[in-house]
Amino acid sequence: MRAMVLEEYGAGYQFVEHDIVLPVPGPGEVRIKVAGSSFNPIDNKITQLGGELAFAPDLPAVLGMDVSGTVEAVGAGVTRFRVGDPVFGCAGGIKGIPGALAEYMVADQWLIAPAPQTMDLVDAAALPLVVLTAWLGLFDKAAIRRGQMLLVHGGAGGVGHMAVQLGVHIGAEVFATVSSPDKAAVVEALGGTPVYYRESAVAEYVAECTGGDGFDVIFDTVGGNVLDQSFAAAALGGQVISTATRSSHDLSLMHARSLSLHVVFMLLPMITGQGRELHGEVLTNMSALVDEGALAVLIDEQVFSFRDIAEAHRYWKGGSALGKILLTVSD
Repeated sequence: MRAMVLEEYGAGYQFVEHDIVLPVPGPGEVRIKVAGSSFNPIDNKITQLGGELAFAPDLPAVLGMDVSGTVEAVGAGVTRFRVGDPVFGCAGGIKGIPGALAEYMVADQWLIAPAPQTMDLVDAAALPLVVLTAWLGLFDKAAIRRGQMLLVHGGAGGVGHMAVQLGVHIGAEVFATVSSPDKAAVVEALGGTPVYYRESAVAEYVAECTGGDGFDVIFDTVGGNVLDQSFAAAALGGQVISTATRSSHDLSLMHARSLSLHVVFMLLPMITGQGRELHGEVLTNMSALVDEGALAVLIDEQVFSFRDIAEAHRYWKGGSALGKILLTVSD
């Protein structure tokens, strides 16, 4: 089969097309004829940092975490899928598990789920990583409830726009920071209230949105100073969720307000093999939400072939993308 193989880590994006051996599904695994994948910032981090990340694959490597496609073969003990089933998931592209930038991919049956019936199969590849991350933060970690006030930092981003929709769906009052009118329009279309981000304006938007009380739940998808600002924007006893905590912070404000900090590292079940069943269950439920019209994914207008993965990385680095960047694999 044809695959895009990363031959060298670094900013040069050394992906080369190769003919490699067709993978055979082992016990509990399926082989997927890949229709699509999508770009995630973690893909860029792996590509550039390589061995600095413990979960980065050994070279040469086939990356691509998100996948959509059709089950083409099943291994022993597979009970969830049959040949011909359309599926999607976040199932590879890390150490020991080749990814979706290939014509075929082997995946653990618990890392994938039935693809939404109302969505183009290629487009479904834009969902898994971001919706899993948003769901795990809001429900598995913070147990958000109807009527709570939710602030999402980076509300038009990949994880952010999923968190906005899931918050609206559960009945929370949702606000989201944005940096441009286009991104504000995205948040409004999804049922949230946009808040224009300015580092000096935390007290101002807390006063305007919450009467000065602060937000019950804050989802930080940015990290750095934004995590510190999340502590400042939280209500007494509030909960802060973050996907970016590889940094040092002063926790004195967190202590003074009796806050809870929840860290989401969505890749952990894929890395460790533990807890994969939850991912399959969540994706199954999210697929149903898509079919009910309660969840949608924003897809950038620029779509790339998997053979153009290096260009997709450069496009994302340029900062002009609005929505998930799709990669088509099936010809």
